[in-house]
Amino acid sequence: MATSDEAHSPTTIFRARRIVTMDPSQPVVEAVAVREGRILAAGSFDECASWGPHDVDDRFADHVLVPGMIEAHAHSLEGAFALLPYVGWFDRHRLEGTAPGVRSYDELIERLSALDEEMTRDGSGQLEPVIVGGFDPIYFEDEARLTKDHLDQASMTRPIFVFHASAHLATVNSAMLRAHDVGRHSTTEGIAKDADGEPNGELQEIPAMMAGGASALQGILRAMNDPAAIDALGRICANQGITMLVDLASAGLQRPQSQQLWHETIDRDEYPARILQRHVAALPPGSTDWAEAADAILALRETDTDKLRTAGIKIILDGSIQGFTAKMDWPGYYTGHDHGIWMTAPAQLLDICRPFHERGINIHTHCNGTMTIDLWIDTVEQLLIEHPWLDHRHTVQHCQLTSPAQYRRMAKLGMCANIFTNHIWYWGDQHHDLTVGPERARRMEACHTAEREGVSFSIHSDANVTPLGHLHTMWCAVNRVTPSGRVLGPDERISAESALRAVTLGAAYQLHLDAEFGSIECGKAADFTVLDDDPLMVDPMTIKDIGVWGTVIAGQPFQADA
Repeated sequence: MATSDEAHSPTTIFRARRIVTMDPSQPVVEAVAVREGRILAAGSFDECASWGPHDVDDRFADHVLVPGMIEAHAHSLEGAFALLPYVGWFDRHRLEGTAPGVRSYDELIERLSALDEEMTRDGSGQLEPVIVGGFDPIYFEDEARLTKDHLDQASMTRPIFVFHASAHLATVNSAMLRAHDVGRHSTTEGIAKDADGEPNGELQEIPAMMAGGASALQGILRAMNDPAAIDALGRICANQGITMLVDLASAGLQRPQSQQLWHETIDRDEYPARILQRHVAALPPGSTDWAEAADAILALRETDTDKLRTAGIKIILDGSIQGFTAKMDWPGYYTGHDHGIWMTAPAQLLDICRPFHERGINIHTHCNGTMTIDLWIDTVEQLLIEHPWLDHRHTVQHCQLTSPAQYRRMAKLGMCANIFTNHIWYWGDQHHDLTVGPERARRMEACHTAEREGVSFSIHSDANVTPLGHLHTMWCAVNRVTPSGRVLGPDERISAESALRAVTLGAAYQLHLDAEFGSIECGKAADFTVLDDDPLMVDPMTIKDIGVWGTVIAGQPFQADA
């Protein structure tokens, strides 16, 4: 029974049609009691009521509660992206409704022309660039690769920056190239050139985008640190049932002055999500004192609050598979041109990671191609030889083409995987037919292999690369269906229960937060995702269509927008 002191603390008992706990000792309960933002008890209503005076909240009587879903790989750019014009292939949910996809170059040029007409000059009289997002030329199989010549049809005078969905490439027009003095003399890796040696407008990876589109990137960075974009990010989380989002490109090390703004925006009681920041120490070009960066991470932790926390460091090793910029082992790409780019020099990776590892800072590394996965596993093995750490949980991010042998090595080393299951839907057919070929495409996003080999894993959307929302990432992992109707690697499908574990306890575990989040049990944070139905009981093909009422954060309900 409750003590006299505890009895004076306000307690709320939430009842629901069904409460799925992810606690193996009691997988389903009928009620959960919340006190001081934490779970006081989960079980029968009478058991919860036995803790003393309480209020009963029956608003979820027709709904299903599951542990708060954790998106362990997304980006704050999702909030800014919600404020940018959208030109992606698929229709996409936005705060203001559904944005239609762009299915032809003519339609793209028409939208860009309209934006050019709507925009004005900035205060200096210069033409502000048109910046749009979500485009990917790989879907336009009957068209030549998008170049400046296409975009020049929209404007020869206003700079245009078409940000690809992967966020690893962009295509710009001639005005943008002229604005940044990019020509045949430019030597920056990733500035694509035509047969005559002239830049064709495609900028592959950050160094090239900085060289040929810095004004647009600066605009995007400003948007990412706009309180309106941060607010939009929280609203999107509530709309999609995400209680915690990890930003894997936070800039607290590069722009520490921005941290105050983030705290002021997110620490408010009414902000509807928890945000974890996994900082990028540096993006090329440039140099960094990695020991100082590791100490700066520890200093950032001292300012952590309940809603805004420091998760650790992110290292970027290569590009994207669909952009042909990921580093691939033999036999390389199935078709197309291999533009594989090392974003971090392999010889430097160990020296970069060592200061973080030695200070107990968890490292997550972006690995799309098979070559980078091997490099990261080798690096973790050497780090552990030099400085044993039995509970590091260093993670392979994206983990797309990880082989069974690589998963076995990861399991022995205590590594985790965060698997980009949305790729099965958004690029599965392209991977099968164009990038890696049928056999390797069937084992992409191999959740079942990770599970079988004993690697703790989560799954992710990489929002804004694909839309935020774990019902869709779960649906992909469970069904592995592509837009053409192909089941891509049926033997890599996992159960709905495994998929739900991946977006709750699996994500919490790789963040070293599984003692606090990821399941509904006594002592943990009272974070819940509120759904219209139970993803463990519906037809697996309908998981992505389950309605989202909203979320509960530390016992406070946040209803999704209508």
